[in-house]
Amino acid sequence: MHRRTLLAAALAGAVVTPALASGTARAADPGPSVTRTGTTTLDAQALFFVSYDGLVNNNAFQKNGLLTYKGYQYAVWYTADRNAVVGRRALGASTWSTVKVGHTLRYDDSHNVISMGVSKVDGRLHLNMDSHSDGFTYVKSVAGLMDNPGGLSWTASRFGAPQSTLDGLALTSQFTYPQFVSTPDGRLQLSYRVAVSGNGRNALAEYDGTKWTNLGEWSSSTGTYTSEHGSSTARNMYLHGIDYDRNGRLHSFFTWREQNGAVMCNGGGITNHDTGYVYSDDRGRTWRNNAGTVVGVTGGSDKVSVTDAGLVVDPLNPDHSLMNQESQFTDSAGRPHAIISYVPGRFGQCTTNYVANRTANGRAFHVRRNASGTWQKTEIPVPLNSSQRTKLILDKYDNAYAIFPFGRIAGASAGSGYTDWRILFDGSGLNAFGEVVIDETRVAQDGVLSFMYQEKSTGTTPSALHVVDFRLPA
Repeated sequence: MHRRTLLAAALAGAVVTPALASGTARAADPGPSVTRTGTTTLDAQALFFVSYDGLVNNNAFQKNGLLTYKGYQYAVWYTADRNAVVGRRALGASTWSTVKVGHTLRYDDSHNVISMGVSKVDGRLHLNMDSHSDGFTYVKSVAGLMDNPGGLSWTASRFGAPQSTLDGLALTSQFTYPQFVSTPDGRLQLSYRVAVSGNGRNALAEYDGTKWTNLGEWSSSTGTYTSEHGSSTARNMYLHGIDYDRNGRLHSFFTWREQNGAVMCNGGGITNHDTGYVYSDDRGRTWRNNAGTVVGVTGGSDKVSVTDAGLVVDPLNPDHSLMNQESQFTDSAGRPHAIISYVPGRFGQCTTNYVANRTANGRAFHVRRNASGTWQKTEIPVPLNSSQRTKLILDKYDNAYAIFPFGRIAGASAGSGYTDWRILFDGSGLNAFGEVVIDETRVAQDGVLSFMYQEKSTGTTPSALHVVDFRLPA
């Protein structure tokens, strides 16, 4: 607990310290801005049901529900008749071409998202979908489809049959949260959770253009965590993301969720606690804490554990309804940034209703490592007005943008040290339900913030699914 106290004091000091400059911004660099350039409709009647306070077509933890590659943008969703579809358009085009991939959603569970990935080594598009602590469905395209989009027709014949394995590789019978990430050398990795909420482990598989290999698990569910209220001996690590920077380092922020509710002050809260950070310089084989100490080996006996030293970069006990799987991004120098959100202590030291308390008093915070290696944290002065997640991107000038529920956008400049957060777009006219899905790949390619959102509806009445584009500073 003494370590936590010291970290808390350091972070508290960082919030009010004026010397926050990122070290990369110059006086002439423009600050953050967004200019709305257009909206396209993916589906006028997309599948709609509310589950775990979210929608299956717009869960912010999808990676990727929307992506851009070689001048075309791709999107995945479920239609009103539950068909999984993938759409594409040339950048700037107003219409999308869609293909059904031969799978229908099994359950009304918003966890069962569709995620996309591109294996650059052979130009294939990969889809993983429809899983929550059970089996998954996997579909991949023919080789070269992503490399020649203008020359190859967009038809169902370009995709293989749905599979319950990765080309014969069976991973686990309890699979959740597929996240594809392209490696710097053109391979494709799949991050996923083994087992269940509160008692699960993170794992990686890798595709080399010929076959899939299971690299194994890298986080541990065991060890004892003790709060001021009680103890827990099982948990899972929830990732805020898993991303390579331009230098090839793999970054991941995370929170822990405990299995035993005894660690909370009240059973109406949620057992998430602490924001941690690890990185890997060998394509996810070995994991290190912020100080560079090895804390886990993928597929080995030593995995990243709640008892490992040096993991926590922002300490917080389980009494504040901390969100899991929020957002992260790396800046032009490869420094990690994250968005986290919870109910600050000024609103009370014990949340008693996770959804109601976050909606009434939740706030988002920007956590990042600065040029000197110090972790700093700034509250974004925008009420969440929602229990849901906020997304983060950085533009070419390292200005930061937080995309809140309902499509609201706030920005802060690198030149100010991220102290000048303000609303840039208030979401007017979107009628967005809540969380949005960001095209993380497009920002660097053409300086456009593009996100997918679904309009509000009631019950199970289908509603329109859109992609909206905003030009960022050139």
